Amino acid sequence: MSLVFFRQLIPRSTRPPYYLNSSCKVRLKQTVLGRPYASKSKIKYTADLVPGSRQPLATEEARSEYQKAETKMSAAVEWYRKEVAAFETRASGRVTPSLLAPVRVEVHGKGKEPVKLDEIATVGVKDGSMLIVTVFDENNMKAVEQAIYNAKLPGIVPQRQDSRTIRIPVPKPTVEARTALVSNAQRLAEDARVQIRRVHQASVKKGKYEKHSVELDEFRGLADKNVAEIDKILAHMKKTGTR
Repeated sequence: MSLVFFRQLIPRSTRPPYYLNSSCKVRLKQTVLGRPYASKSKIKYTADLVPGSRQPLATEEARSEYQKAETKMSAAVEWYRKEVAAFETRASGRVTPSLLAPVRVEVHGKGKEPVKLDEIATVGVKDGSMLIVTVFDENNMKAVEQAIYNAKLPGIVPQRQDSRTIRIPVPKPTVEARTALVSNAQRLAEDARVQIRRVHQASVKKGKYEKHSVELDEFRGLADKNVAEIDKILAHMKKTGTR
């Protein structure tokens, strides 16, 4: 093939800026055929790529730690949900045994941890406006009274009726009482957020994940989701508790 004929095959815009000779065969090959790239088997198309937030955690250790963190964060959310449910009940003016759910009693012989009131007494409602607490063991009477005071529940003042019974008249909630309940809900919301952040920090510290890694994104997303749930519960409390 003559040099003239070969030059005619190459568009003018792509011709090399020098004459063809034995030392420029590689340059000519690159000009005509283009630069060599990776084989098709190694090519990755953007359609096949998965965003970092949707990629699975890389290791079994990371997945296990994620599940533990998710369980702990969910427990914090559920604890707050129950606390707010009790606040909403009190704000509505309904008298139910759940009004005394926050009460914890220190009982001798039950270990160091305080116990729930319903473990050592029954709580009933009389005339729709009064709680009746009946203690199983009269030796726990003083401890139960003190626990109800220590709970600092708005409008809740125990009155001893006999050696085993406590009467608690429940007044209708005032505007001030409802506002106080919302304030308590806000305080507990921050406690729950702090707990969620601590779980998140502990998991990240334990995993020693690299900056901008998928793991960091996943754990951050988990914490953000649970904090958002706390905010949602609090917003509902503010909406209904001040009516």
